[in-house]
Amino acid sequence: MEAKAVVFTDKMKVAFQAVEIPEPARDQVLIDVEYSWISIGTESSFLRQERISGEMAYKEGDPSPFPHVPGYQKVGVIRAIGPDVEGLAVGDYVFATMGEVNGMFFPSGGHISPSLTDASQVWKLPQGANPIAYSGLVLTQVGYNCGMRPPVQSGDVAVVIGDGLVGQWAAQTLLHRGAEVIVLGRHEERLRLLPESIRGINVKEVQVTEAVQAYKGINIVVDSVGAMDTFYELQPLMKQNSHFVSAGFLGTTGTIDIQTLRAQEITLYCPSGGDKVRLDATLQGIDEGWLLTEELITHQFSVEQAAEAWELILDKRQFCLGVVLKWK
Repeated sequence: MEAKAVVFTDKMKVAFQAVEIPEPARDQVLIDVEYSWISIGTESSFLRQERISGEMAYKEGDPSPFPHVPGYQKVGVIRAIGPDVEGLAVGDYVFATMGEVNGMFFPSGGHISPSLTDASQVWKLPQGANPIAYSGLVLTQVGYNCGMRPPVQSGDVAVVIGDGLVGQWAAQTLLHRGAEVIVLGRHEERLRLLPESIRGINVKEVQVTEAVQAYKGINIVVDSVGAMDTFYELQPLMKQNSHFVSAGFLGTTGTIDIQTLRAQEITLYCPSGGDKVRLDATLQGIDEGWLLTEELITHQFSVEQAAEAWELILDKRQFCLGVVLKWK
């Protein structure tokens, strides 16, 4: 069966082209995609040939990971369902993760339509919901997961390192749970997208320790970008029995000596990936309105302009945060 997809054809090369997908199985759903949300950090690392799968670093001599269909999140309308699928119907608006594809380095990807997806990886959207708000559900779940890991008491001081999407959603989750939240970032345009009740600090203009010295100790630090140097600056200000959540992709530099945490009895959390329970809860948070997603979409491109989208993403001189591909 033919589909269309964004394909990383080689290192730093992006195309929109026809691909082949398998015929549907009994437990699969065929979805006509309307929006797919680019995971800038993860997908960029694959495009730059820094990884071959998951967190595995690319090494010279490894098989080339190209071509492949990048991504892992999208929304659309069900075109067909297998006879063993329950709880879904043709015409439902849904979120889906990966879709199967033939002839690629990886057997599945996100930016593909129609998407042939196992029913266990499909979520029905709330009635009347704006589909685009849910098109980054997996990535939203990463931020939600970071914000849910540490215990929170009302008024606890939580510092989030990083003003990207994961940092934004971790901060929103901690705020929802009652924390007083500070986000340390490097981009004024991103910091301006924070809710008014979250304090954003540009660490290019203010020293990290100076930015938080007015607070009587830090209860929680969430590192969403792999900035261990910033964590070490904050650590002397962390309270006894405080909490450190490390979620940034750290490569080979993300080592920490557990003994340095012991004197303050700091609990370390290392969230990664996602599961159905957390995705269900994230979808509910978006529906309830305290997890904000549409407000973080800064750019939309037609899928035919995928190469232009990646030119923007890779140009560090230009501002972007949430980048979504439109399929219709």
